[in-house]
Amino acid sequence: MTLKNILLSAAFAGTLVLGAAAGAMAADLIAIITPSHDNPFFKAEADGADAKAKALGYDTLVLVHDDDANKQSQLIDTAIARGAKAIILDNAGADASVAAVKKAKDAGIPSFLIDREINATGVAVAQIVSNNYQGAQLGGQQFVKLMGEKGNYVELLGKESDTNAGIRSKGYHDVIDDYPDLKLVAKQSANWSQPEAYSKMETILQANPGIKGVISGNDTMAMGAIAALQAAGRKDVIVVGFDGSNDVRDSIKQGGIKATVLQPAYRQAQMAVEQADAYIKTKTAPPQEKQLMDCILITPDNASKLETFSLSQ
Repeated sequence: MTLKNILLSAAFAGTLVLGAAAGAMAADLIAIITPSHDNPFFKAEADGADAKAKALGYDTLVLVHDDDANKQSQLIDTAIARGAKAIILDNAGADASVAAVKKAKDAGIPSFLIDREINATGVAVAQIVSNNYQGAQLGGQQFVKLMGEKGNYVELLGKESDTNAGIRSKGYHDVIDDYPDLKLVAKQSANWSQPEAYSKMETILQANPGIKGVISGNDTMAMGAIAALQAAGRKDVIVVGFDGSNDVRDSIKQGGIKATVLQPAYRQAQMAVEQADAYIKTKTAPPQEKQLMDCILITPDNASKLETFSLSQ
């Protein structure tokens, strides 16, 4: 082989090596961390963020913290170790999550929060949440209407460490409490859980057989409540939820649950990824850290337009 051929072969081999190395380089990584996907709301968030991130050319790391702040901290350590360019987070507690988000910031990784706020500003780049108070007022107004402005009712609360649980309850009561003939006879937390809501509803019903309505902090608990009521033969009790899940949509269409309030989980998660993409590429932060998305009342009139926490026009 001539010297020229040797040099050409070496150059070609070098090109192949460089090409293989470039092909092996992974795309930038976005970590997506939410509560358990057993709840369809959180699965919709993860799916929305995952789809948008991949469409924008990112690799994704989809993780679940199960509302455990210690596990969440460990998962953020994993995201840091994997060199994530951004974290999309539906957090595990308004107070308990501040340190974990700050840890990511200190490591140079921006966080974009969805669904739940933390009790701190300037730690996350964005906090994109549903307007829970506005949504709860919509739900409360519909509940009052369905109840005919009178009767005994029950409230099922979400997880008490979750800011949204308190905001929704306040929104409900700022409407319902204006009607003196509506009597709250039981108020209990079912921790966003369907099985727990079923159990709590059974117990409440035994102690308060005359109830006329149940207003729930989320759809998952509403599904547990309606199941317990139906098992007891109480199809007369009005149930209103909050989230806009497909399960509740189907129940509304079948005449079970009477209404819910849609918070746009899928779009919210996609917005967070779009803002993360802008920040990664240009260091452009959104004009405001805290961003509210209005909710929509879902009734038999528009339930057929609801699909995976999104309402078609």
